[in-house]
Amino acid sequence: MRDLKYLSAYSIPLVAIFGIYLKGFWLYATPIFAFGVLPVLELILPEDDTNFSDEERLTKSQKRLFDWLLYFNVPIVLGLLYYSLFTVASYGLAPYEVVGLIVSLGILLGANGINVAHELGHRDKAYERFMGKLLLLPSHYMHFYIEHNFGHHLRAATKEDPATARYNQNVYSFYITSVFRQYFSAWEIQRNLLQRAHRSFFSVKNDMLWYALFQIAYLGVVFLFFGPLGLLLAFAAGVMGFLLLETINYIEHYGLLRLKTRSGRYERVREVHSWNSNHVLGRVVLYELTRHSDHHYKSNKKYQVLEYHDISPQMPFGYPTSMVISLIPPLWFWVMNKRIPKEMVAAA
Repeated sequence: MRDLKYLSAYSIPLVAIFGIYLKGFWLYATPIFAFGVLPVLELILPEDDTNFSDEERLTKSQKRLFDWLLYFNVPIVLGLLYYSLFTVASYGLAPYEVVGLIVSLGILLGANGINVAHELGHRDKAYERFMGKLLLLPSHYMHFYIEHNFGHHLRAATKEDPATARYNQNVYSFYITSVFRQYFSAWEIQRNLLQRAHRSFFSVKNDMLWYALFQIAYLGVVFLFFGPLGLLLAFAAGVMGFLLLETINYIEHYGLLRLKTRSGRYERVREVHSWNSNHVLGRVVLYELTRHSDHHYKSNKKYQVLEYHDISPQMPFGYPTSMVISLIPPLWFWVMNKRIPKEMVAAA
């Protein structure tokens, strides 16, 4: 039964369904739940820094239940996307209702879309990676697959990494630098991959070109079937979804830097280069994303067996609470700056 704790991740789509069905101010139930109720519960519920034994880890790694808990997010996210588009196109929603629907759908696309896509994007099986890319589509962020797997994991906690927030950089500045630098970085990575394979820009192996075409086609289909208001919803909710991802990116590595060795090269990525959180609720709702230190240390590990390392820098709060705090830069700097190792601050 303890394995079913990850059903908590379905709480956000469940709240979203009720909000869309009831309409009115209920459309704001999802943001209130995600950034009000969850942070409060995180402050009440305990932390858990225990790890599994080797035998338990092996058993859980092979248990298919954990995979299916991820897979079910595909029909859930796509189904709620359709429900949202149908609702905005079929009912005369007031402007405040449209805004609430955009925010609710955006949170869903970020939490149960991009977050799950991130986990599936690290898998070996092609069909799992396909599902991951499908979940990235509504957030206009398919390039994340290339940049994250071939860029971020190599450059994390360095000044060259677009997804690593610098010391004293606020989250709003980070949105701009990270979004644009990651997109251009993904194209650069793709260009290098094509060159190494002696392929042209218009090769069928140019995934970035396919991603651009798929995303344009997606918005075109939405406009065709759901009209201008549906297009507005799809576009704005997608932006909301990837900004939610970028908020998580911001808190995951904020201020942490890999130091350079005598040879001038960066030290390898270790457990000290990502912020860890053992707050139980954030862990299960985000499929253990909060044990990010271990994810970067061994990126091929499945979410259910990620471990806590006592040398990893610890966040004082869980990820949902930390995301809220990050939106208030002075408070964020006051909470986090004193926790960054001095040698990393000196290298900033």
